[in-house]
Parts: sequence; structure tokens; C-alpha cells
Amino acid sequence: MSSVIETDKLTKLYGDLLAVKDLSISVESGEILGFLGPNGAGKTTTTRILSGLIAPSSGHAVVSGMKTDRTPELLHEKVGILTETPGFYERMTALENLLYFGGFYEIDQLSQAEKYLNIMGLSDRKQDKVTGFSRGMLQKLALARALIHEPEIVFLDEPTAGLDPEASIEIRNLIRDLKNRGHTVFLTTHNLEEAETLSDRIALIRTRLLVLDTVKNLKNQLFKPQVTVELESVNKTIMNAVKGLKIVKNVQQEKNILHIDIDDPESQSPILVKRIVEAGGDIRTVSEKHHTLEDVYLSLIREEKEKVDESD
Repeated sequence: MSSVIETDKLTKLYGDLLAVKDLSISVESGEILGFLGPNGAGKTTTTRILSGLIAPSSGHAVVSGMKTDRTPELLHEKVGILTETPGFYERMTALENLLYFGGFYEIDQLSQAEKYLNIMGLSDRKQDKVTGFSRGMLQKLALARALIHEPEIVFLDEPTAGLDPEASIEIRNLIRDLKNRGHTVFLTTHNLEEAETLSDRIALIRTRLLVLDTVKNLKNQLFKPQVTVELESVNKTIMNAVKGLKIVKNVQQEKNILHIDIDDPESQSPILVKRIVEAGGDIRTVSEKHHTLEDVYLSLIREEKEKVDESD
């Protein structure tokens, strides 16, 4: 794959406020990048720079082969943007809105509007004024507006914020479909479960880039594989038996529960269970500790805050 988004030491200042600092990232064609960070971390500023809406203070960004601050008009033909609060002309129908916004591009407006109303499941409501649309329907219409000109890259800002579970699932399925149809998706969200489910990689920023990697790699880097064994009771014989296994890296006891670090829970758990049983252990449950993107996020943000506090 080739990169369609490249930034080099991208920096943005608003007066004395440093919004983004030395951001260098690369996004591959056809991938979904989850762009994460706390409020005020620089996510919206970065997205606005990448989509050609504002210029950086220093550094540069290249999107679809174009420097974002050189030819923003040409760039807008290559990108689609879904903002957190998309606006429409409420007295116009869904179709009329898409025809209007489609008029900014050299496309067959009616054909493209009909196509994306169908993809978003809104064909039967195309003649209805949008003032009566639900939040979920408006999000689908906003996606249609962002895609009407067949952009190579789609920027999505909190696409499921405020939606009910059913509408959220529909929007996430539509995002997966974007990837399947070859679009690159730059996804900004506070929903960490959503980011983990949809993203090929995640970038975490807090003014500067903290990490850019797959969730799986980050979990492996930050957390040791661990098996939790609940027993009827734990005695010294059982503890010594567990500690005596070469595959065991560390073991911690919490009443009748053992938290055991091993390299490969899937292949090594049977060996562990066999040793505990041989030592007289009566096992209730055995489970592998599964870390989530939320665990990764909180660990990295906490580590970053500690670094900042130490430097103050």
C-alpha cells in the first residue's frame, strides 16, 4: 500500500496556545485510522489542517499527493468531511440538499445523489424535508454528502456521537463498507470500543503524537499476557507448584485467585492447570486477561501526564 496522508513535524499555534506540536504520521491507502486523544489534544485542529481548511504554523501535510496549504480547492475534490454537527437546509428535501452540495463538484449530481441515498438507505425519504429527520438519518445524509463526489479520503468526526445503539451500528457498518470500497477513513472518536472495532491502526495524540500502531501491538507492548485462576482455596503447596513452572513469569495471589503471567496463555494454560490439579488444587474457573483499547489509552495518557508533571 502507498501513503495517502503524510505529515512532517506539523505544528499549529493559536497565538500563544500550542494546539499541535511536531506531528509526523503516515496513513496508508485503504486503511481506517482511529485518531484519538482527550479534549483539547489537537484532533480537530489536525483534521482541519489535513482537509485544507486551515494552514499549519510550521511543518507540512501532504494529502493525496498535495500539500494541504497550497491548493485547498483541488484537495477538497479528493476528500470528504463529516463534521460532528453537520448542517443542512431544513426547508429542503434530502435530495435537494444533496443536489445543492453536489453542485460544488463536476459530477452528475442527480445520479450521485440517488446512488448515495440508496447506499445510506434513505431512498424512500428523499422527497422529505430534513427538518423531520432523526439524528441517525441526518448522520447518514451527512455521510452521503461527504461521499457524493467519490472522495479518496473521508474524514469522520465523532460519526456516532449522540446516536442510539441501532443507528450507531448502522453507521459503523457503513464505515466498514467505505473501507471495503477502497476509501481511506480518518476516524476521530471518543468511543474507544468503536475505534478498536473499526480501526486498522490507532494514533493517540496529546498535542504531540504519543503512539501510532495497531491495537494488538500496543497491547503486547504495554501488558503482559495473564491467566486468572480461581480456586476453592490456595495453599503453600499450590503456590510453590505454580512458581516452580518455567513458563510462569510472575504470580500474584488475591485471596483464592491467582493472577499468573505467562507468554502464551492459549498453549500454556493446559500445562498450568495440570500442575495446579496435581498439587491438589480444586479449580473453579480459568480465564485469560483481555486488555482493551481503553486500557491502552488510559495507560498511555497516564504515562504522558506523569512525564509532563515531572517536567514542570
